[in-house]
Amino acid sequence: MTSQLLSLSTEAPFQCLPLTAALRRFVQVHGERDGAVVVSGQHTTTAVIVNEMEERLLMDLKRWLSQIAPPGDGWKHDDLHLRPGVPDDEPRNAHAHLQALLLGNQVTVNVCNGELQLGQYQDVLLVELDGPRQRKVSLQWLSA
Repeated sequence: MTSQLLSLSTEAPFQCLPLTAALRRFVQVHGERDGAVVVSGQHTTTAVIVNEMEERLLMDLKRWLSQIAPPGDGWKHDDLHLRPGVPDDEPRNAHAHLQALLLGNQVTVNVCNGELQLGQYQDVLLVELDGPRQRKVSLQWLSA
């Protein structure tokens, strides 16, 4: 298997889900010892980052993002009445798009001797910025 699509459910407007265990399983199933895994979010209102899965840090991340791109701050993307063909249930989520742009939507994790090359406190995280929703994350193996 050289690729896999993870399906995840988020439960809040902002949430961080650890992906590291799924990456480890993917590497084990893949069988090669050296290479890399590319982790890509499939949505424009999520991000994929490497950081610490620590509750207070995640609270700080949420606060920081809401200070930089707060919801309801007059973003043009939220002028739904000016956009043709917008469904009735379309959310006003410009802030989530902008926050995702800031964080990025893809990371590459090196694999050496079958082990992810992450630091002691590092986790690969999916950051939900416009939930709750069903989300997909793509994993792709790169050979060494």
